[in-house]
Amino acid sequence: MRAGLIQLNSSDDPVANLPRTQGLVAEAVEQGAQFVATPEVTNVLSTSRSHQKSVLQHEAQDQTLAALCKQAADLNIWLLIGSLGLLTNDADGRFANRSFLIDPQGNIKARYDKIHMFDVQVTESETYRESDGYRPGETAVLAETPFGNIGMSICYDMRFPYLYRQLAKAGATILTAPAAFSPVTGAAHWHSLLRARAIENGCFVIAPAQTGAHSISRGKPRSTYGHSLVVDPWGEVLLDAGEEEGAYLVDMDLEMVGDARKRVPSLDHDRPFQLDRG
Repeated sequence: MRAGLIQLNSSDDPVANLPRTQGLVAEAVEQGAQFVATPEVTNVLSTSRSHQKSVLQHEAQDQTLAALCKQAADLNIWLLIGSLGLLTNDADGRFANRSFLIDPQGNIKARYDKIHMFDVQVTESETYRESDGYRPGETAVLAETPFGNIGMSICYDMRFPYLYRQLAKAGATILTAPAAFSPVTGAAHWHSLLRARAIENGCFVIAPAQTGAHSISRGKPRSTYGHSLVVDPWGEVLLDAGEEEGAYLVDMDLEMVGDARKRVPSLDHDRPFQLDRG
């Protein structure tokens, strides 16, 4: 299977972001991609909660979702919209960070709301409180496709290996991890985390990413790490997109999943244990 990863430098204007995203999706398909994946917060990357509230839409009204569903149907492809920021009806006004898998008929095959919120202090000057604006999801999602079962995740989820273990044990052969990763933690941890998730579960990992310094009209400046990755089930990096926005292609031999799991059948070797605090 040929996969296309879209590496974006999204701004905080969803109207301006959409045509650039569509153009790169079309470019990937022109180069033979059958499955295309975009990064986290494809529609809008913003550091201002008030600005997000003014530009985000509910799922049923979101123009980016509607347009990309139509494009998937027009191009007859599977499309992972890494995630969209969306309004919800929650009483506290928090948004959803939601990933969508779209089938070649333009239908939503699966939805996944990011479970783990990025509430961290990376440095003295770089702090994130994702849970202030976004409500966490509560359900892991496995989606069936003709080319394999996809376990869905988003960005900070990758630091929680038990999520991926459950997805792999449920039948996932591909793990998706769209992201908008901090440059500091990206340089330190991005490659190691994604390779680990691939190796320990015998899965392909597909991780399209946001990149560069983003155009922010309101709120604090924001930069992201880039380096969209595809890792095979043996832990080899098949694609590292570097830091430039664009469409990146990779050929994936999906039979490698069975081969890797036969060589190291660790998914069959989990054992219950107790913790002794003595």
